[in-house]
Amino acid sequence: MKRRTLPVATAFAATTALLLTACGGGGDTPKANDKIAGADRGRTASASPSATTTDNTKRPDITLPSDVKDQFEGWKTGDATKDAILADAGRAQTATNYAITKGNPDEPALAFYRQGDALVGGAQWVKSFVDAGITYTGTVRYFRPSVTLYGTTSAGVTFCTDESKAFNKNVKTRKVDRTPATKNSYVYYNTHLKKARNGIWQTTQLVSERGSSKCTR
Repeated sequence: MKRRTLPVATAFAATTALLLTACGGGGDTPKANDKIAGADRGRTASASPSATTTDNTKRPDITLPSDVKDQFEGWKTGDATKDAILADAGRAQTATNYAITKGNPDEPALAFYRQGDALVGGAQWVKSFVDAGITYTGTVRYFRPSVTLYGTTSAGVTFCTDESKAFNKNVKTRKVDRTPATKNSYVYYNTHLKKARNGIWQTTQLVSERGSSKCTR
């Protein structure tokens, strides 16, 4: 997917020199020919790790429309803690995508899986699509995940997305803008998560780099 570069989480973004993209962030308004990142966001039935849960926490429904899919590859490590972190990191992406398809910046699923800068940026990013009158269709592939633990309640997660098969769609006309894939269809994400009292790993900070060699090589 292709779109202009924007801060993902504005407060955190100010401290980094990365080329930031707009997935989950705000600061500029997408045009009809911009492309969005799919995520926390995908959520027919999604291939999201949210499809299988082992805890007893009641989670929001983030079932994506039949023409939208999040595809998670290599999202299992065999380590229970890391797998729980990755699952919620994926759900955070899908929750944002779900909010975009619903056209609702105040979608409760956003606040369930995002907090802090990531929540503010995510809501702003969803609103920018609502204001532009666009949503999206297609598949976003999430791959090359990596988890780093910082104690028992804090973690870092990095991963790549392939947006080459996801396209913007005009809400009123339903016209799909199918642009060709380029290296900028691949995005590298660097996120921070904290474990909430209910056991959910919430994304609190998120930055992304479009066209990163970490995802294109």
